[in-house]
Amino acid sequence: MTIEEKLQHFTQYSMEEARSKYDSVIREYTKTMEEIFQEYQENRRRQENLEIKTETERLIRENNKRFSEEQVKIRRTISRLQEELKAKLFVEMKDRLARFAESSDYQRLLVRQLKEALAFARGEEVILYIDPSDAERKTSLEVAAGAPVTVSRYSFVGGTRAVIPGRNILIDNSFETKLAEAREKFKLRGGTAYE
Repeated sequence: MTIEEKLQHFTQYSMEEARSKYDSVIREYTKTMEEIFQEYQENRRRQENLEIKTETERLIRENNKRFSEEQVKIRRTISRLQEELKAKLFVEMKDRLARFAESSDYQRLLVRQLKEALAFARGEEVILYIDPSDAERKTSLEVAAGAPVTVSRYSFVGGTRAVIPGRNILIDNSFETKLAEAREKFKLRGGTAYE
């Protein structure tokens, strides 16, 4: 082999060796870059998923907060409206009681209440009271009940009260008390139903 052939063979061998190393380095670099890119994509997906989850939770909390605030506002409005309706209802009740107090049924109710109080007393001393607005009925009530009747100094909107001093008992059939009890127990449940 001549020097030129040796040189050409050496050059060719060197070039093939260099290409082989170059290809190997390029493959290794490409593989490393692909792994880095893959890892980057996975990290980016995890980060995006975390951001989506965090933002979703924030939006849900914000929505729940707004919902709760609106619910409280609605409950307050409903409560206020129920109280207004309740007040109107009881004003109307008082008006109806005032009209009822002018009827003969009211006179019979007073007589029945007075007789029941006398029966409950079983002969013991009993003080029978009527409302000051019923003062003109005093005589007719005494005759119908068969006992003395006292006109109260304090108005109780109608009805009767009786005191049995020997047993410390108050029988309160006044409209004022009945209205207060009804008002306390009354609950508007919506629609046309009520308690």
